Amino acid sequence: MTAEQITDEAMTLTPEEKVQLADQLVASIGETADQVLHSNWAEEAKRRRDEVRVGDVTPIPKGEAMARVRRAI
Repeated sequence: MTAEQITDEAMTLTPEEKVQLADQLVASIGETADQVLHSNWAEEAKRRRDEVRVGDVTPIPKGEAMARVRRAI
């Protein structure tokens, strides 16, 4: 069975079953999953840093950011 076939089958599961399956898959990866996640977050942080450095993104003060979040929710 291919990964695509497994995915197609998994999509027919209930939400609860999908959560259980996802938990089992992540647990089966073990420490490697943590390393991958850490690496992905590090890459994202560097990408965002670079956007600020080249001027593509203008940072805003924490207070203003929090006020925007509060208004949005």
